[in-house]
Amino acid sequence: MKDELQLTEIPRVKRLSKKEFLENYVRPQRPVVIEDLTKDWPAYEKWSLDHIKEMAGEKEVPLFDNRPISAKYKFNEPHERMKMKDYIDLLKKGPTNYRIFLYHLLKEVPALQKDFKYPDIGLKLFKEVPMLFFGGENSKVFMHYDIDLANILHFHFVGKKCCILFPPSQTMYLYKVPHALITREDIDFLNPDYDKFPALREAKGMITELGHGDTLYMPEGYWHQMTYLTPGFSMSLRAAPRGLKNLGKAVYNLFVMRHFDNYMRKIKGQKWIDQKNEQAIIRTHRKNEIS
Repeated sequence: MKDELQLTEIPRVKRLSKKEFLENYVRPQRPVVIEDLTKDWPAYEKWSLDHIKEMAGEKEVPLFDNRPISAKYKFNEPHERMKMKDYIDLLKKGPTNYRIFLYHLLKEVPALQKDFKYPDIGLKLFKEVPMLFFGGENSKVFMHYDIDLANILHFHFVGKKCCILFPPSQTMYLYKVPHALITREDIDFLNPDYDKFPALREAKGMITELGHGDTLYMPEGYWHQMTYLTPGFSMSLRAAPRGLKNLGKAVYNLFVMRHFDNYMRKIKGQKWIDQKNEQAIIRTHRKNEIS
């Protein structure tokens, strides 16, 4: 896998001070995996699929799968819903594409909020309820970057998850879809088709495998793609972009680009989606002088 894409391992540390984190990773905008950041949380010992099932089993949860984005669904509209206890049973049965994405479970079950704390690591983390993410074996989150260009601490629990990251400087090689925050969804970043997507040969990214208790720091605007190697779940805490340039981009994404894209979907339907996917290839090849 790493022989096909130009991927280097994300550095890993056991612990680091606030000063080390800011100077070595936040200011230069470099990813890092912190292995022991959550070991003093109650969640480190308590959070398992069975515990979530016990605490939140009756809650109805939104589910997403790997079907391509289409005009049929609105932005972040779920493809299915079921009770959490049934979803966890589904995860345990075997591979499934169904994922929970950006879910406020801790708001639905306030008792879970007692199991973690906001780390004093130098980021001014938003104090609203964190988001949770669940996935079954082999389920994938498409390559994207976050609409608010936040600095993200991504805490993983249960099992293993493969994470591929690219810095914003590599966008020109990734077949970004216009008026969107994603790459072409038919790109398999674990086994890329270089005949169809030759610019990917030039992209330089990073990779890691997260296990229970690992924390991944993703700098603002970083592209990321996740593959659940086993059933598991994660939690994210966020901090605002540190500079005015990215803060301006975040405001544009939230209040201009997203609404424009939704309007065009409503007016042109699937033709708009198809046109954007075609332009992703045309624009990428033009930038890289690929005929």
